[in-house]
Parts: sequence; C-alpha cells; structure tokens
Amino acid sequence: MNILFVGDVVGKPGRRVLLSNLANLREHYNLDFIVVNAENAAAGFGITAPLAEELFENGVDVLTSGNHIWDKREVLDYIGNQSRLLRPHNYPDSMPGSGWLVVDSEIGLPVAVLNLMGQVFMFPSLDCPFRCADEMLEDKPDDVKIVLVDFHAEASSEKVAMGWHLDGRVSAVVGSHTHVPTADERVLPQGTAYISDAGMTGCYDSIIGMNTEKVLLRFVHKLPERFEVASGRGILSGVVIDVDPATGLSRNIERLSIGEWEGDALPARRISSA
Repeated sequence: MNILFVGDVVGKPGRRVLLSNLANLREHYNLDFIVVNAENAAAGFGITAPLAEELFENGVDVLTSGNHIWDKREVLDYIGNQSRLLRPHNYPDSMPGSGWLVVDSEIGLPVAVLNLMGQVFMFPSLDCPFRCADEMLEDKPDDVKIVLVDFHAEASSEKVAMGWHLDGRVSAVVGSHTHVPTADERVLPQGTAYISDAGMTGCYDSIIGMNTEKVLLRFVHKLPERFEVASGRGILSGVVIDVDPATGLSRNIERLSIGEWEGDALPARRISSA
C-alpha cells in the first residue's frame, strides 16, 4: 500500500503546485491514500471550507493541521462537520473537531490518521502528545492495522523521540511545522517509517513560504512587519510510504521534492529498511 504525505501547503503557490502534481503522483506511485498538512493553505495562515473542499475534490483523503488551524475563524464551524479535516488531538476536548479518524483507502483497507502537536517551543502548549498517542492506540479498532501520525512540532529531538516511542506500533511518524525538509527518512527497527520534517509545499524563493523582504525587515531591522505569502515558482515536498497491508508496518519511505521548473520529472530514490 502506497501512502503520500505532503508537507505544509503554504498559500496559493502551495495549492497550485500540489494540485498540478497530484494526478501524476497518483499514477506514478500507484497511490492508495493521500494526506496533506493544510494549516497554512489560506494565505499562509489557516484554512477555509472552500479550500479544504477543493483539496478533497482533487483526491486528498485527509487534511491535517497544527498551531495555525484556528487562524481563519470560519473553520470553527466547518471542522465540526467535516471529519476529514483534523486538528491536533492533544487540543482540549472542548475544541471543535477531532485529532484522529479512520478512513477507507482506495483499496478498501481502513487507515487511521492521527494529528498531534509538540510541546517544546510551541504555542499554545497542549496536553502531552506521547500520552495522547498511547490513548488513541488503545481506542483504535483492532482491525485497523495502518496508522499514520502527523507530528506537528518544532524540536527535532521531540519528533525523533515520538518516532522511537511509536516504533512498531504505527505505520509512520511524519514530522511537520518547520517547513524545511530533513534528510533523515528511514524505517525504524520495528517497522515504523520516520522523517523529522516532510518540508513545505509553497513558493521556492521565499523564507519558509513567506515574502523574503517582509521577513528580513523583522530579522534585520526589528520592524513589526506582517508576513505575506511569497509569489513565484512552487515546490512540492513530502514523502511516499510503502506499507505492508497485512502488518501495517512500513517497508520503504521515499522523500519527494518536485519543483514547478522540473516539468514532469519525478525522483526515483527509495530508502529500504534492509
């Protein structure tokens, strides 16, 4: 079973490069399930119902999020009615929506998706993600073997710790939030695919998807400048995970980086657990 996870989609350039590549990716990798982190899809901050529905209509199965999920206030009503849009599971139970669900894949197998947010250097500070992950796995139906975790966190150490904590108990732990892809993709000893950060899907010539001039004014001159989504050529970042449907454990994880200037060329590198 092949699962695509796409890293944080940032604004219009991110949506454009994602939608223009989804069909080719589905065919090339024979994809059975697609998960996209879309918490920055609406002008870089949050997501709206029309944008979420557009992604679902183009074949995305589940949308995950993080600390920016509430930036567009209209999502408060939408997320309560659209179970395929997740917010971090370790938000208080009083918040609308849910942090995990089970969805049938293209081949009929159920897939559980769990969305968590880290505590280190993150605001707001939520409940312990490790304990929340354990509780979710206790509640998971026994017949659901495939579990994908989007761990939206700042500290690499916390992300790596989550990978080892869940090794052998979930199919994959994929990090998000920093918008910078890491080169540590691997299959852990007990069969859980792992990467610290899948990266960003947005404008390539930017500072994590934002206009470079605006961000530099903050860093260099300490001016209170509002961030704006950068415009220009886009890049899609993510991973394709090969999961054994019988065990729910992973056999391979491949990191993707596809730029709009590269045409239809797709990478062919695969990382094996062997």
